[in-house]
Amino acid sequence: MNRIHRRSLLSSAATLAGAGFLSHNKVAAAQNHTHTDSTQPAPAHPHVHSVSMITETANRFLAALDPQQRAKATFKFEDDERLNWHFIPKERKGLPLREMYPHQKLLASALLASGLSQTAYIKAVTIMSLDEVLKMMENDSGERRNPEKYYFSIFGTPSDTGTWGYRVEGHHLSQNYTIVNGKVLDGPSFFGANPAEVRIGPRKGLRTLAAEDDLGLEMIQSLDPPQQKIAIVDPTAYKDILTAASRKAALDGQASGLPAAKMSAKQFDVLMALMENYARNVPGELNQGRQEQIDKARKNIYFAWSGGINRGDPHYYRVQTPSFLIEFDDTQDAANHIHSVWRDFTGDFGGDLLKEHYQSSHA
Repeated sequence: MNRIHRRSLLSSAATLAGAGFLSHNKVAAAQNHTHTDSTQPAPAHPHVHSVSMITETANRFLAALDPQQRAKATFKFEDDERLNWHFIPKERKGLPLREMYPHQKLLASALLASGLSQTAYIKAVTIMSLDEVLKMMENDSGERRNPEKYYFSIFGTPSDTGTWGYRVEGHHLSQNYTIVNGKVLDGPSFFGANPAEVRIGPRKGLRTLAAEDDLGLEMIQSLDPPQQKIAIVDPTAYKDILTAASRKAALDGQASGLPAAKMSAKQFDVLMALMENYARNVPGELNQGRQEQIDKARKNIYFAWSGGINRGDPHYYRVQTPSFLIEFDDTQDAANHIHSVWRDFTGDFGGDLLKEHYQSSHA
């Protein structure tokens, strides 16, 4: 299967323009960080991402905290909080940026960057910065739109060979990682954007998740009417991603929508570009693992759509394979509010690695 790498879909001047929220020092930290890209096929997930890099950034972050901060940032690996993820603006457990000193924020930024590709890191900090835009739009003078309400949580003791995990989460951002015996799995991996397109102020024109939206529209518009009739599972757009913040990704019934086996070569190329856009959010072997999942699915991939098919219409799409699920919606706030997620049916929260680990330990 030939992978296509067309257009510089993931890097746009608009996205870069919004990346300064965590300060130029944080962006510089991401740019100076060495990235390679990974996640992988179910049920086995042999991603051996540079765990040493992740472990070192986690330990440097923890070492910079005082005892009170460390108590807020750390949990036992078995703590139920590890599975308690969400993407709405709310108070969370963990240590927020607003309670860190500048040098601690830089180390927190390095931890965020260690689990993302450089492009996805820029997406993440841009998403965080959008709360400033919302604060202006909503005349919010309180804490609801505080762009430093992003929480860092570490579960267990970071080591190259142990079992532990970490999460970076706040409004429209949730990145979850599990490390077991020198291997790492990511997921759930959520990015959102409100507004999807900034339409007022000095950042007018910024579209943080432009490729996710544009490739979805290109996909549905590339289909002929009979194909669209199969792909469009509901003429009214779903109000949100169907898996919401569920702890285990699951959809009822059989996969629906248009199977890749019924697409032309050109249409399948667009679908590949869409999937690879999500795969490239993570670095190194994590990216390689996601690419392997895509390759393993071959034509056993379904593309489903709900809502209108023209730009500006409320719309939703999903890409479903036996091992992973991509969901995207742009329906809220007059279709200017995006949610997007990559879910692994067996690997979220390290499911496969933990299963292998426990089976091996008991054996």
